[in-house]
Amino acid sequence: MPHTLVTFADGAVQAESVVTRVVPSPEGDVVVVESTPFHPVDHTWPDQPGDSGVLRAGEDEVVVTEALMAASGAEGEFAVGSEIPVRRGSEGWTWLVAHRLDGAAPDALTEGSHVRLLVDEDRRAGLSRGHTACHLASLALDLALADLWRKDPGPDALGSPDFEGRANQSSRITEDGSVDEYRLGKSLRRAGFDTEAFAATLAEREASINAQLRRWVESAAASRIETEGGTIIDRRRWHCALPEGEAVILCGGTHVDSLAAFAAITVSLDLGDPQLLIMTTTAIPAH
Repeated sequence: MPHTLVTFADGAVQAESVVTRVVPSPEGDVVVVESTPFHPVDHTWPDQPGDSGVLRAGEDEVVVTEALMAASGAEGEFAVGSEIPVRRGSEGWTWLVAHRLDGAAPDALTEGSHVRLLVDEDRRAGLSRGHTACHLASLALDLALADLWRKDPGPDALGSPDFEGRANQSSRITEDGSVDEYRLGKSLRRAGFDTEAFAATLAEREASINAQLRRWVESAAASRIETEGGTIIDRRRWHCALPEGEAVILCGGTHVDSLAAFAAITVSLDLGDPQLLIMTTTAIPAH
């Protein structure tokens, strides 16, 4: 069985394919197909939720509650999501997209059957806006904190000191938003970041980030995904032609094709725990 082919990077939300595997599960049967437009949640960095939608086989239509990563080993092992025992792309494993149903698969949905796959377009659009907004917010955060470094932590996608890469410990994409957590502990201070000055100027930093995001939204910059191949484990990169330069970030998620998709993007910074920064990003769609 080859790796699953995926088309979500091109913005696809519908496709026809052939079922290669149906696996019963008490949580809802999972269906694997040759090619899918569904974006799956990554089991190693689950920032963007998997797509939901429906599968149609003959006269039957079944709900897909979420698309997930799956993997099949050389000895016949089959694992889904967090049960996968190896890192994404590990040799000797076939990497797949599993479509989790909201119950048992109907009789028409069997290996070799032809299916039509339809992604929930509104939810996909919301998650794409949320993911693009998340990247923009992280770049604006890095820019707003650039003067707080006494040592060079390495550059981000726009050449600013990479606070995001050094401190981010979790990221969760939502429809039209995201929540990111950053650890401000001893290791970050040893790396040269002035946490005390940051805490003392939190409101000004937040205002700077929001001003930068307002300028980027007004630019209506083009946004796209570049892929190195068509399978689920081929690398994909997000590109955004910002006024300061082309930002390129390794990313397996989905994105808008232009910042004109937004009426606004704003962030709020919470430092209730002095060692944990929580950044909440909110996107307002243009239409």
